[in-house]
Amino acid sequence: MKKRPLTVRMARWSATHPWRAMALWALFVALCFGLGNLAGFHKSSTNDDAIGEAGHASLIVDQGHFNHPATENVLITARTGSLDPAAVKAAADDVSARMRTRPDVTRVDGPVPARDGQALLVTVTMAGNPDTAADRVQPLRDVTSQVQAAHPGVRVEETGNASITRALNETLGKDFRKAELLSLPATLIILLVAFGALIAAGVPVILALSSVVGALGLSDLASHLIPGNDNTSSVILLIGMAVGVDYSLFYLRREREERARGRSHLDAVELAAETSGHAVVVSGIAVIIAMAGLFLAHDAVFSSLAVGSILVVGVAVIGSLTVLPAVLAKLGRWIDKLRVPVLWRLTARQGNGKGGEPRLWPAILRPALRAPLATLVISVLALLALAAPALGMRLKFPGSEDLPRTTAPMQAYDRLTAAFPSTGTTHLIAVKAPADRSAQVRAALTDLARRASADKLFAVDDRPDSGGLDIRVSADGRITTMELPTPYAGRSAEAARSLDVLRRDLVPATIGKVPGAEYAVGGFVAASVDYAAHIRQKLPIVIGFVLLLTFLVMAYTFRSVVVALTAIGLNLLSAGAAYGLLTLVFQGSWAEGILGFRSMDAVVSWLPLFLFVVLFGLSMDYHVFVVSRIREAAQRGMPTRFAVAHGITTSAGTVTSAALVMVAVFSIFATLSTIDMKQLGVGLAAAILLDATVIRAVVLPSLMSLLGTANWWAPRFLRRADDDGDGNGDGNGDGDGNGTAPDPTAAASANAGGATDAGKLTPVG
Repeated sequence: MKKRPLTVRMARWSATHPWRAMALWALFVALCFGLGNLAGFHKSSTNDDAIGEAGHASLIVDQGHFNHPATENVLITARTGSLDPAAVKAAADDVSARMRTRPDVTRVDGPVPARDGQALLVTVTMAGNPDTAADRVQPLRDVTSQVQAAHPGVRVEETGNASITRALNETLGKDFRKAELLSLPATLIILLVAFGALIAAGVPVILALSSVVGALGLSDLASHLIPGNDNTSSVILLIGMAVGVDYSLFYLRREREERARGRSHLDAVELAAETSGHAVVVSGIAVIIAMAGLFLAHDAVFSSLAVGSILVVGVAVIGSLTVLPAVLAKLGRWIDKLRVPVLWRLTARQGNGKGGEPRLWPAILRPALRAPLATLVISVLALLALAAPALGMRLKFPGSEDLPRTTAPMQAYDRLTAAFPSTGTTHLIAVKAPADRSAQVRAALTDLARRASADKLFAVDDRPDSGGLDIRVSADGRITTMELPTPYAGRSAEAARSLDVLRRDLVPATIGKVPGAEYAVGGFVAASVDYAAHIRQKLPIVIGFVLLLTFLVMAYTFRSVVVALTAIGLNLLSAGAAYGLLTLVFQGSWAEGILGFRSMDAVVSWLPLFLFVVLFGLSMDYHVFVVSRIREAAQRGMPTRFAVAHGITTSAGTVTSAALVMVAVFSIFATLSTIDMKQLGVGLAAAILLDATVIRAVVLPSLMSLLGTANWWAPRFLRRADDDGDGNGDGNGDGDGNGTAPDPTAAASANAGGATDAGKLTPVG
């Protein structure tokens, strides 16, 4: 007797030992979360994040052990009208006196008046490690608040890197909680519409949440091997809620259908494990493969996001194969309790196996099945047109101008830059040379500045000595740095050109002449340019890795080279359309008011690479599930067009519900404060929506209808003994896809009610 698939054996054990399975799952999640909290989260450092020449410059600077203390700025301005000199001086003296008494302050400078006399600035230098300043800045902010209370006639506010970082971290924390609070009811409402019963709707949510909790703990543990990133927890929530609900939804829908056809609870669970459970495993493997491609980017941020995503997908797959069958077996018919009357009647009529099949989807599929070539050409051209703007995609780092303005430190920062205007940005030249070459390095930097002064791309004091230059030398004399200003904004084309002039001409002609000197040009402009170049270099490598492994998995799973190739092609189409839409929305200003952002005239540098792997992985969920149902029908001898109609119409409710959950969760991220999360949310939501509608309802059926029996072609070594290559599993090779019924959707729909026969099924893969 043929050994039963592992998914069936796992499901049977869980279903026959439900309390043990649920207890083991609860223990597993609790251990993961508890151990993760005990271990703590290890965040990546500057060394981990070094990319390109800019990263090399940062590493050189770190070796100099320069003292760059954190500074905070206390700005005093009038609330309305002109500034009262006496009031503002009193407030400035008060804040200076209070700050000087603090042990965590080493120096207080100022007050410095603005050029127009409408502001005073007091600069406070903090003691201690500047890397931890954000954690220690609140006492200084409390002092500023006390001065404000004592001088209500003027505005007293504080800003600085530490204050802004702390406020941003608090904002991200609030965003994370907001996403949690909004995603849960949104998901529950969609599932309630899908199932018509509160208990059935709640089961996928509980499994998804427990998967997220377990993965968060595991990611904390993993961060001690692969350092983590601030966005890791958000991505775990994003991916975890999406795949956790999807996997439960696929499984629960199939179990419910089979039980409605009269099977016992145990038989229904086993059949769901054999079909949908197997699809879940394949989908999970596809997502994990896609996420693993991020490791090839050799980037600490991507590696951290890959670890978090892989962990949450793995936990969700394990949960759907173990605790979910136990819950379903234990609940039995209670899974359909707490019904919502109207919704229950709708869902029961569609999934009871006794007719009442959906009418909408056969109507949607009709053009694709009656005129597949025309439908395919039109839909593909439309998607390519939507993808076309991606050819002009620009990649840049977000800057201070892209941070949310809802926090007090950022509002103070805007008033500070208005009162004390400064233009442009600076390039950092970092040099490492033997200590006895220090004088030569300094002379070369001075020469570099002199040459730069002749170019309008730089704003440099033209004196030949270094008196007007910001040159610093380490205590051991080996590391020398100079900041070279440019009058242009950091994201401008002129700033990028000035960087190119520095790297190509000025630095090699000066620093490059010093024997034994190691040098690099860094700074904000360099980091943005280098990271965009890094993404462009790594993207083809990651894409190639993901495409190759996904092809192998799909070909082995479906025993078809054609199915594997079409899966890759369709996913590339949806990813391209998402790129184009992202470019349209965020490289212009027309959507600023709708989504609440300031256009940075570019896409965040890290997003295209991460977006590709997430989209490619998640879209495989639907593809595997839908094609599995199509293949089941073809293996029963149904002609290809009828099998396509049957597979899509019978899976339409599940795919639509799963897609709506994903779109809802991703759309919530589009409402968050930071520009990178907005772009990620919009890109994912748009891509999943396109994938579940245009791709699965138009492109896929038209393409598979055109291909006919060619869908199931594979080389001999890939075929199974019971598969003659036509996908029917009957050895006849007669599934020609040319059924004579006038409407394949109607025939497939009529056959959908009781066609499933577990005794005739060959498990997919």
